[in-house]
Amino acid sequence: MLRALMGLLLLAALMPRPAPADAAAPRFVTVPGGQLVSSLLDGTRTVTVQMAPFAMLEEPVTEAQFAAFLRAHPEWQRGHIAVLFAGPNYLASWLTPTDPGDAQAARRPVTDVSWFAARAYCDSLQAELPSWYQWEYAAAASSSNRDARANMARRNAILAALMHVTGQRPGLIGQRPANVYGLRDLNRLIWEWVSDYGAMFPDVNGDVGSAGSGSVLRLCGGAALAFRDPSDYALAERVAALSMLAPADSSPFVGFRCVRKPGDSP
Repeated sequence: MLRALMGLLLLAALMPRPAPADAAAPRFVTVPGGQLVSSLLDGTRTVTVQMAPFAMLEEPVTEAQFAAFLRAHPEWQRGHIAVLFAGPNYLASWLTPTDPGDAQAARRPVTDVSWFAARAYCDSLQAELPSWYQWEYAAAASSSNRDARANMARRNAILAALMHVTGQRPGLIGQRPANVYGLRDLNRLIWEWVSDYGAMFPDVNGDVGSAGSGSVLRLCGGAALAFRDPSDYALAERVAALSMLAPADSSPFVGFRCVRKPGDSP
């Protein structure tokens, strides 16, 4: 009986696994310019930004897309990446350095990637990580309104979705309608890296805070001064989550997407 069981286990080990899911080509959509009144304050001053048009990936980068990047750029694979650019949790749940082991990899956003690795992926598309203001401007839109941040039902639904994130992998992309720009899953599925996340909040002395060095404590203590609307708890949770991370850190809840100038192509 034991010999038969061992034979079955050996046979299972030798059977080929399904090939990793094919990666769809990243698709950028143009976000028109306009005026953003940021939800973040500069000290106690409201910040109004005139946004130039930009192109943004319509969806978060998927596991399959990031796996394709890793196969082309092995220096960013787990086990090869420099310790300066990634910590021990970098892609830790993946089956191999280039295979997430997920049958839904083509529709699941990649997470557990460092800020450095996210930036390198965007560089490979001749793109970059969005600034906070670009991300905030794009994420303010609903499926019918360019700025739906004042919609309390929407705000509460976003908070509820973020509070119920569980497990090591997020849900699948595209389960909700795109916003008015054609962008999907900016608010409820994951948090996303931005290029300037470490400078979003000054410390108590007025200096730019160092991401990952306890700035979340300043966020909790000074939220009323940091946010234009201190009751926007979903935004506060998002900013706090990013501010806890150093650039080499990774999280199962943080992914990314890229931006570039409209009309640019890789």
